[in-house]
Amino acid sequence: MSRREEGAAVPLIVGLFAIALAFITVAAGATSLHLDRLRLLSVADGAALAAAESFRVADVAVRGDEVIPTLTAGAVRAAADAYVAEAGPTGVRQVAIVAAGTDDGRSATVVVRGTWRPPLVGAFLPDGVVVTVESTAAARFR
Repeated sequence: MSRREEGAAVPLIVGLFAIALAFITVAAGATSLHLDRLRLLSVADGAALAAAESFRVADVAVRGDEVIPTLTAGAVRAAADAYVAEAGPTGVRQVAIVAAGTDDGRSATVVVRGTWRPPLVGAFLPDGVVVTVESTAAARFR
């Protein structure tokens, strides 16, 4: 008695194809999220650097051999806002500065938020994720 098995491979192939498609979708989304977070971090780094250089000459103190610039919260925020406005498109939507300021008068901290949208929207990925990054830069003379 010989039994023939027919059609057993088709459900396996369809299942494997569905798993592979889901994996590719999630991998593409994770890669896109990582790259967009790095782009947003580059914007935050540039804004923090511009903000760290926002001091005026009148705000510089000399103590011995050390030249110490002093940052103000208003100047830090204005410089960060100007940098983000000029930065242009980053691939991340709704880029905005959440906070910009200085805690010690010698370093500028900038927090930037944006919305990431996946390249392939589906059941495995959300429609959008809010990404927040923070960068700090110090004002120094060397």
